[in-house]
Amino acid sequence: MKNTFKYIALAAVVALASCEAEFDNPVTDEGFFTSGDANLTNYVAMGNSLTAGFADSALYITGQEDSYPNIMAQQFALAGGSESFSQPLMADNLGGLLLSGNQIAQNRFVLAVDANGNPGPAVLEGMPTTEVTNVLSGPFNNMGIPGAKSFHLVTPGYGSIAGVAVGTANPYFARIASSESATVLGDATAAGPSFFSLWIGNNDILGYATSGGSGVDQTGNLDPSTYGGSDITDPNVFASVYSQQVEALVAGGNGGVLFNIPDVTSIPFFTTVPGQSIPLDAPTAELVNSNFALYNTAVLPGLAGLGVISAEEAAARQVNFSAGVNFPIMTDDDLTDITLILQGPPFNLDAATAGLLGQLRQANAGDLVVLTAASVLGTLADPANPLSINGVAVPLADQFVLTATEQANVAAAAASYNATIQGLATANGLAFVDARSELERVAGSGIAYDGGVLTDTFVTGGAFSLDGVHPTPRGYAYVANLAIQAINNTYNATIPQVNIGDYPTITAANN
Repeated sequence: MKNTFKYIALAAVVALASCEAEFDNPVTDEGFFTSGDANLTNYVAMGNSLTAGFADSALYITGQEDSYPNIMAQQFALAGGSESFSQPLMADNLGGLLLSGNQIAQNRFVLAVDANGNPGPAVLEGMPTTEVTNVLSGPFNNMGIPGAKSFHLVTPGYGSIAGVAVGTANPYFARIASSESATVLGDATAAGPSFFSLWIGNNDILGYATSGGSGVDQTGNLDPSTYGGSDITDPNVFASVYSQQVEALVAGGNGGVLFNIPDVTSIPFFTTVPGQSIPLDAPTAELVNSNFALYNTAVLPGLAGLGVISAEEAAARQVNFSAGVNFPIMTDDDLTDITLILQGPPFNLDAATAGLLGQLRQANAGDLVVLTAASVLGTLADPANPLSINGVAVPLADQFVLTATEQANVAAAAASYNATIQGLATANGLAFVDARSELERVAGSGIAYDGGVLTDTFVTGGAFSLDGVHPTPRGYAYVANLAIQAINNTYNATIPQVNIGDYPTITAANN
């Protein structure tokens, strides 16, 4: 049955629509390019993994070389900017990290084929050589720190090597920090930028979203030192630290460009695995339904009658499979946990069955099943029990589904962050990239370029790497063009854009 649960079918040939090129600015080295009112002599980029050039679930040399800040810097050089743009390059293209010889971050993904002939992401084999304790000397122009949230950029000790081992510091910053107590913002401003870019805030909601809402929405909690890694940052905390960063970066009249936060639920990580992903024929559906008959007709009405759950919750928890493609069953931690109640009278269920039903419901059209669920759906929860099929007889864990309620939490925080970002861009006369709207275009009609269309389709769309979250080099080239457009419009510049078709997409080999 497991072969019916393959969701990522790779096309052998991708038909590319013939469309007009996206950008009017000719991509040539002819003509005279100027920086206008912007001073591009020392460009410094600050942010998180998106700024660093992270892709395929890792940071590696070729990804860094095609980071959007590096692409921008190359174009700036054609308009009077510096030809030097320093990046803290990794030691190899494997992408893993070592701490005192022990690997602490996995290697990058490549496209491979498994033993059954199924294509998909696979971790590139090999021992990485990037050692965190081999601290690089700055200053660096690219201060993108993978994993950083907004408040991390102003947190002293975030680059402490000693803190990496205990989880209080970031290994990517530790390998470049100017001191154990340095801050990312301090090191970025010490580089003396004349122009800057700032793209931060994605991770303040992304961890919550990619973990299926397993973290906590910390709205109302103003102490980020108490947050977990998958928590949503309070919007007031974000506004405070983001304002501090912009104020420091514009000091002395520096120009810059700010990026807002995309809708994380529009990326392939959330849109590749369909909600309706359980194909059943009529006899199998009837068999599965018989297993939930007492739950539907006795347990749920009984709990509603006792006042343990509402009639609305009882209705929402009904499980019903039919011939065709179905929604999987799942665990929803927003539901009442009825585990202990089911173990007592009048139900007297065993602990295993009660635990299975504790917060059970069937997914619906409002839920988003995450990319990592593809490796779980249709497999056996218990290899010795051929009936223990995940999503059919065993509910998907909460981490594999982002519910409508959790999506609303993400959207509310992102809207507040974006209001802060746009307000500060306007107040300081900075260029502004509406990354949210642009990503919606990629996810919708796609972006035409000379040679094809950039879409969000996993693997074949060209925009996103194999982790389903971070762009490919081609996607980063598109981001660079968006920034250049905004800079040209704001600073009366004529910086040339790049042809995004000249940049690669995914790596389709395990070598």
